[in-house]
Order: sequence, then structure tokens, then C-alpha cells
Amino acid sequence: MQALDLLLTRSSFSKLSAPAPSGQQLDQIIQAGLRAPDHAHLSPFDFIVCEGEGLNKLTTIFTDAAIKADSSIEKIEKSKKMTSRAPMIIVTIMRYQEHEKVPRVEQVSTVGCATQNMQMAAQAMGFNGIWRTGSFATDINVRNAFDLTQEDEIIGFLYLGTPECEPPIKRDRDASKYVRYWR
Repeated sequence: MQALDLLLTRSSFSKLSAPAPSGQQLDQIIQAGLRAPDHAHLSPFDFIVCEGEGLNKLTTIFTDAAIKADSSIEKIEKSKKMTSRAPMIIVTIMRYQEHEKVPRVEQVSTVGCATQNMQMAAQAMGFNGIWRTGSFATDINVRNAFDLTQEDEIIGFLYLGTPECEPPIKRDRDASKYVRYWR
């Protein structure tokens, strides 16, 4: 798939099943993430690839957080099923590094770009996925489970797998609503 075609037809997709990327494919997906713009080469990346037993561990983290937050029974039950939506979830975390020229927001953007790169690389290989955040990305108990400092941030949970059907392509947006030209 040509890069521009990939970008112009990108569409997140949540109906995912096995197989997930593995071996060299997964290595290339991670390398694509590591190619994100990274001012001063701080490498604020922390990617946790969850599959198999790792998904069970992530389920435990979500469920424990829901229970500790006194969530409704519905949310606790939902937390037990969240990681079964895909055969792989990559937790993308920004590990902040103090730097006089690279503010925190730029490091967040770096890991955000890395997450996008990984999703696009997976899609280029015939996989698909969806980048989710939700309340668990900021939940104190989830943050503690990942040993985050106050400045660190979970950027997302990247669900990856094989699409169960042909993903629909989103309609084009009217660029004139979002773009201004200063000429």
C-alpha cells in the first residue's frame, strides 16, 4: 500500500480477531513507532505489548482500578471484558524527561506520533486497530500499576489484530472548515 493512500484511507476499526502482528511484523511496527519525531532524541517511549497472559494482567489492572474507584457493577463487569476486544494491546506511555528545550507537551506529542505510526504500520501490513484512551488512561490506580510519575502519561491503549470484515472508510472532511491560509 502506498503511504499516501494509507493516510488518506486510514480508519480505526474495533472488530478485531487473531492473528495479531508477531515476529518481524511486530518488530517493524515498533520500529515505526520509534521513528516518530523526537526533539533532542529523548526517547520518552515506553511500549508495553500485551498478548496472551499479558492481556489477563491488563484485565486485572483495569478491574482492580474499577473496584478501587467504587465503580458501578456495570463498569466493573465491562472492565473484565475490555482486553478481549483484540488479540494484542500495546500500552503507549510517555516517560517524561526534564529538558530545557523540550517541554512536556512535545514529549506527549512524540509518543502520540509513535502510537499513530504503529497503527499505520499495522494497517499497511493488513492488520487494523483502534487507539483508545478512556478513563483508565488517567485513573490513579492504573497509573500506579504502571509505576508512572506525576509527569508521565498513558497516551493510549492501541488495540491491534486482524479485521473481522472490510473496515469502512470514513468520509472525507471539508478541509475549508479547518484550514486558513495566511498569504
